[in-house]
Amino acid sequence: MKLRDGPSACPSLWRSLPCPPAELRLDLVLSSGQTFRWWESSPGAWTGVLGERVWTLRQEQDRLWYTVYGEEQDGRPDGAETDQILRDYFQLDVGLPALYRAWGAADPLFRKVANDFPGVRVLRQDPVECLLSFICTSNNHISRITAMIERLCQAFGRHLCCLDARPIHAFPSLSALAGADTEARLRALGFGYRAKFVSGTARAIVEGLGAEGLRRLRTVPYAEARRELCALPGVGTKVTSSVGCGAPALDGRRRSSSAPTSARARSWLAAGTRPGGAEEGTIADAVPPKDTPEGAEPPGSAAEVGITAPAPSLECAGVRAAACSLPTVFLGRAAAQGGEAGGG
Repeated sequence: MKLRDGPSACPSLWRSLPCPPAELRLDLVLSSGQTFRWWESSPGAWTGVLGERVWTLRQEQDRLWYTVYGEEQDGRPDGAETDQILRDYFQLDVGLPALYRAWGAADPLFRKVANDFPGVRVLRQDPVECLLSFICTSNNHISRITAMIERLCQAFGRHLCCLDARPIHAFPSLSALAGADTEARLRALGFGYRAKFVSGTARAIVEGLGAEGLRRLRTVPYAEARRELCALPGVGTKVTSSVGCGAPALDGRRRSSSAPTSARARSWLAAGTRPGGAEEGTIADAVPPKDTPEGAEPPGSAAEVGITAPAPSLECAGVRAAACSLPTVFLGRAAAQGGEAGGG
């Protein structure tokens, strides 16, 4: 199957959504270490796997264009369904410019950095993929994590298609990763000590919560979700914070995510967020937890702007002030939103 890098290639197979750069920047979001299944297949075009489909996305002016592979026989993808998949994945129902203005009003350093990094969003990802991917981020970096996840998918995931002779696979199912030989196979693929945690967590979920039970953690109080997740092999506070989700709150609104204090984030938070400096934890650990009131801003998304920006752009506590000055709820959940990749 031939890669399509823009709407000019087979226009009938492309659709678009209204989406100005202030609402979303693909180049910043998909390369930030929240997700590891997308690559820049040609300048400005991003190809990856979402919902067991293979997509290419492109932004042109105020439109987000996309094409879905393998549905050519229908002439074009089912627009209502695929539009909603993208809206949910990028959380496009949350208006970003107003949040940027609020965060900027809370902190001038944030305002200065945010002007150069518009459209940074926290993704709403599949809970199984997000959790198992972030188990692989311990003491790691984005390029290596991406290669590991690609090997994982090739070895255990269902083959979806080939694009210009490149095989594309779905993320593995829990059952595919729960086999008795999974740990040994993962070690052979270079996962090291993480092999035990990936296979052990997959097996524990299959034998316990199940995929739907994992998804239901979106709706329970944060402390309860965190206890459940931290009982899984290799899952601690860093992973639970990194996989925080934009889950529906009790009133039907989405609540904010936690923001992980790992690597660069910890260096910014060290000034005042936790006694003795910021160790494992989240921005919201420094603030009393509460449900986000209607209209409250998601602080995890504020921190993601800082995580995306080069470290020198944010001096020490800029992200901390922007996020912690706002109404805060922390939700380290195994579901939709990812945080910074990498471990301590």
